[in-house]
Amino acid sequence: MKSSKVLSMIAVIIGFIVYFVVNEPQSANAMHIMEGFLPPGWAIFWWAVFIPFFALGVRAIARITKTSPELKLLLGLAAAFTFVLSALKLPSVTGSSSHPTGTGLGTVMFGPLPMSVLGSIVLLFQALLLAHGGLTTLGANAFAMAVAGPIVGFFAYKFMVKTTGKEVWAVFTAAALADLSTYLVTSVQLALAFPAAEGGVAASFMKFSGIFAITQVPLAISEGLLTVLVWNWLRLHHAEALSVVRHTTKGVDHS
Repeated sequence: MKSSKVLSMIAVIIGFIVYFVVNEPQSANAMHIMEGFLPPGWAIFWWAVFIPFFALGVRAIARITKTSPELKLLLGLAAAFTFVLSALKLPSVTGSSSHPTGTGLGTVMFGPLPMSVLGSIVLLFQALLLAHGGLTTLGANAFAMAVAGPIVGFFAYKFMVKTTGKEVWAVFTAAALADLSTYLVTSVQLALAFPAAEGGVAASFMKFSGIFAITQVPLAISEGLLTVLVWNWLRLHHAEALSVVRHTTKGVDHS
């Protein structure tokens, strides 16, 4: 595999990372659940739900890197792509913000389990460097963005490939739905922790999900389009590497 172009793309992405670290406003009022916002019981619960997926993800990455060490660059690219996109906080209603997730690309390449590790590492760095999310709420945020989103995106990708045979549409759908499902799961998490006085969990879910619907739907579409552009770039310049991915990540349909 010729790695110079992948390295150059990673360098550009790292440049964006440095920019956002330096220029990120000091506000934690974002869609990632902020530090201390969840009651302790719910924070512990989501950590317990997330950890098994993380363990399986570590095993999956270990198998990939052992079988095909040359794929480490693509794993790094997937992680950097996730970091940059999920750091792009855009203003939403009520003074909060929305952002893409960036997990679709890695999900299409490697499947959902490796993204449970890559996505959680991204969230950890964002919590420490950007005040975006938190440590006590990392389990909840990681389950929403690094577990639920990639799982939905993975099955959406497989379904679209089998039913349409058009990989571009499959990649677009995977990225867009991975984005949207992340925010739906986050809304469920918040609704369970803070049910409305009238209407309970259902009413609270409608409130939380409705706050971000106006900005998140166009963001999901934009993320899908951007992921398709990057995917096409990889297919054009690194078809051999993607072929290795297809044979290494069993269970992911790339046909």
